[in-house]
Amino acid sequence: MSTLTTLAARVESRTPAHRDRAIDGLRALALLAVPTGHWLLGGFTLSADGAIHNASPLAAYAGLAPASWILQMLGIFFLVGGYASVLSYRRHQGTTRAWLGGRLARLGRPVLGVTAVWAALLPLLHYGFGVPGDTLRTASTLVIQPLWFVGVYTVVTALTPLCVRAARRAGVWAAAPLLGSVAVVDFLRYGPYADSVPSWLSLLNILPGWLFAYQLGVSWGEGRVTRRHAWGLLLGGAALFAALLLAFGYPASMVGVPGEVRTNSHPPSLLVLALAAAQSGAAILLRDRLGKLLKRPALWAPVVIVNLSAMTILCWHQTAMLAAAIPASYAGEIPGLVGAPDSVGWILARLAWMPLFAGLLVLIGRYARRFEAPWTKTGPARRTVAGLLAAGFAVFALGLA
Repeated sequence: MSTLTTLAARVESRTPAHRDRAIDGLRALALLAVPTGHWLLGGFTLSADGAIHNASPLAAYAGLAPASWILQMLGIFFLVGGYASVLSYRRHQGTTRAWLGGRLARLGRPVLGVTAVWAALLPLLHYGFGVPGDTLRTASTLVIQPLWFVGVYTVVTALTPLCVRAARRAGVWAAAPLLGSVAVVDFLRYGPYADSVPSWLSLLNILPGWLFAYQLGVSWGEGRVTRRHAWGLLLGGAALFAALLLAFGYPASMVGVPGEVRTNSHPPSLLVLALAAAQSGAAILLRDRLGKLLKRPALWAPVVIVNLSAMTILCWHQTAMLAAAIPASYAGEIPGLVGAPDSVGWILARLAWMPLFAGLLVLIGRYARRFEAPWTKTGPARRTVAGLLAAGFAVFALGLA
């Protein structure tokens, strides 16, 4: 306890007085929701040849869908990202291109690291340890799965200068056209003309769907979102969310469910934006209260640690779960780890396994965090090799989708 107290005191002493603790707290909360959701709502089945395959308890227990409403916090993440980008953009010196280059490099290095490491691991696991090919395909799909977020976040970050201009002209209403765009596409793909609409049309929702909360964050950072606006977002988003579920038949789960034709997240549907609006309104209203709470060193220190390891958590949390599941698959079915997620017992067992996943992530993170730091000691040859390995892994993983 004395070590933890000392650590908390050290973090507190190094925190600048102007640091917005509430924003960091919201970011940490959204970050931790990603591994929690993937670990809780994702499982594995074991085939006769000993290979593991993806499965989800949502397929057997539709009643778990409300858990995805809580764990789907990407709206908060994009909101806070937009807010933080405004502050960074306002402080930057030099060209906008240089500012974007620095922010995008911080996103790209960890992605390149995890994909390059997995590209090197695949032949070692298969030929050195006899891991079945189907298991490696499952693992590759899970590792690449959260990385789509980085690609989308990269694009919206590049649009920050345009978002700032829109916020200064229209304030909080700058996000309204994005909501309208998604609503139109949803009407076309789910409405009376759905049979005549090409399937690729849904892809038009990807950018406006995730840019919506980011634009709200930019407007917030520009001081154009008041508490009255926040209440409107909270109540309006909640009302729209309820209407879409009850009157328009949107799927209840915020994540994809195996066997279901419709999904809310890939690409985002109007339900995702309704949830993001409600979450954003709540976050803005609770900001001051959260900031006061995080003045306590014991609560502030974990927030700092999570934020410093943000990309490591995002990129490596699936690897942590796989580090437990792949060796366990050799012992046969183990409740909550390897085995059909189709019972209440599985859910309880999975909750019991989650501290192990978290411990493995901490262990992996001790070594993987180096990918977040600038690669000052990595020469052109090593960077080229890492790039080629990452590209090869991406081709392998995406080719399985």
